[in-house]
Amino acid sequence: MKWLNDLFGRKPAPAQIARDRLKLVLTYDRVNCQPDLLEMLKNDIMKVLLNYMDIDEEELDIQISQTTSELNEIVPVLFANIPIKNMRKQP
Repeated sequence: MKWLNDLFGRKPAPAQIARDRLKLVLTYDRVNCQPDLLEMLKNDIMKVLLNYMDIDEEELDIQISQTTSELNEIVPVLFANIPIKNMRKQP
Protein backbone atom coordinates (compact mmCIF):
# COMPACT_ATOMS: atom_id res chain seq x y z
CA MET A 1 0.00 0.00 0.00
CA LYS A 2 2.98 2.31 0.47
CA TRP A 3 3.43 2.58 -3.28
CA LEU A 4 -0.18 3.77 -3.61
CA ASN A 5 0.43 6.47 -1.05
CA ASP A 6 3.63 7.46 -2.85
CA LEU A 7 1.84 7.45 -6.19
CA PHE A 8 -1.07 9.63 -5.09
CA GLY A 9 0.97 11.81 -2.74
CA ARG A 10 -0.86 10.89 0.44
CA LYS A 11 1.28 11.24 3.48
CA PRO A 12 0.54 9.81 6.91
CA ALA A 13 -0.90 12.25 9.41
CA PRO A 14 1.60 13.71 11.90
CA ALA A 15 -0.32 12.01 14.72
CA GLN A 16 0.15 8.62 13.04
CA ILE A 17 3.87 9.27 12.57
CA ALA A 18 4.23 10.25 16.23
CA ARG A 19 2.29 7.16 17.31
CA ASP A 20 4.53 4.88 15.20
CA ARG A 21 7.68 6.48 16.59
CA LEU A 22 6.42 6.08 20.15
CA LYS A 23 5.71 2.39 19.50
CA LEU A 24 9.28 1.95 18.24
CA VAL A 25 10.75 3.73 21.25
CA LEU A 26 8.69 1.62 23.66
CA THR A 27 9.60 -1.61 21.87
CA TYR A 28 13.32 -0.78 21.88
CA ASP A 29 13.08 0.12 25.56
CA ARG A 30 11.35 -3.17 26.41
CA VAL A 31 13.95 -5.26 24.58
CA ASN A 32 16.77 -3.08 25.92
CA CYS A 33 18.04 -2.05 22.48
CA GLN A 34 19.36 1.44 21.91
CA PRO A 35 18.70 3.03 18.49
CA ASP A 36 22.45 3.37 17.84
CA LEU A 37 22.92 -0.36 18.51
CA LEU A 38 20.19 -1.14 15.99
CA GLU A 39 21.89 1.14 13.43
CA MET A 40 25.23 -0.64 13.98
CA LEU A 41 23.49 -4.01 13.58
CA LYS A 42 21.83 -2.81 10.38
CA ASN A 43 25.20 -1.64 8.98
CA ASP A 44 26.88 -4.95 9.84
CA ILE A 45 24.08 -6.94 8.19
CA MET A 46 24.34 -4.75 5.08
CA LYS A 47 28.12 -5.30 4.85
CA VAL A 48 27.69 -9.07 4.92
CA LEU A 49 24.80 -9.07 2.44
CA LEU A 50 26.74 -6.89 -0.01
CA ASN A 51 29.32 -9.69 -0.30
CA TYR A 52 26.65 -11.92 -1.87
CA MET A 53 24.05 -9.68 -3.47
CA ASP A 54 23.12 -6.19 -4.55
CA ILE A 55 20.46 -4.79 -2.25
CA ASP A 56 18.33 -1.66 -2.20
CA GLU A 57 19.93 0.05 0.79
CA GLU A 58 17.31 2.83 0.76
CA GLU A 59 14.46 0.36 1.28
CA LEU A 60 16.27 -1.90 3.77
CA ASP A 61 14.16 -2.17 6.92
CA ILE A 62 15.39 -3.87 10.10
CA GLN A 63 13.39 -3.75 13.31
CA ILE A 64 13.42 -5.35 16.73
CA SER A 65 10.08 -6.29 18.18
CA GLN A 66 8.64 -8.71 20.71
CA THR A 67 6.71 -11.93 20.37
CA THR A 68 5.50 -14.73 22.58
CA SER A 69 7.56 -17.92 22.49
CA GLU A 70 6.21 -21.46 22.60
CA LEU A 71 6.78 -21.32 26.37
CA ASN A 72 4.57 -18.20 26.60
CA GLU A 73 7.56 -15.99 27.34
CA ILE A 74 7.97 -12.55 25.80
CA VAL A 75 11.11 -12.65 23.67
CA PRO A 76 12.74 -10.14 21.29
CA VAL A 77 12.70 -10.88 17.55
CA LEU A 78 14.57 -9.33 14.65
CA PHE A 79 12.56 -8.55 11.52
CA ALA A 80 14.36 -7.76 8.28
CA ASN A 81 12.87 -6.67 4.98
CA ILE A 82 15.74 -6.69 2.49
CA PRO A 83 14.95 -5.90 -1.16
CA ILE A 84 17.39 -7.86 -3.35
CA LYS A 85 18.29 -6.28 -6.68
CA ASN A 86 20.63 -8.95 -7.97
CA MET A 87 22.54 -12.00 -6.74
CA ARG A 88 26.31 -11.83 -7.23
CA LYS A 89 28.12 -14.67 -8.92
CA GLN A 90 30.41 -16.62 -6.65
CA PRO A 91 33.91 -17.54 -7.90
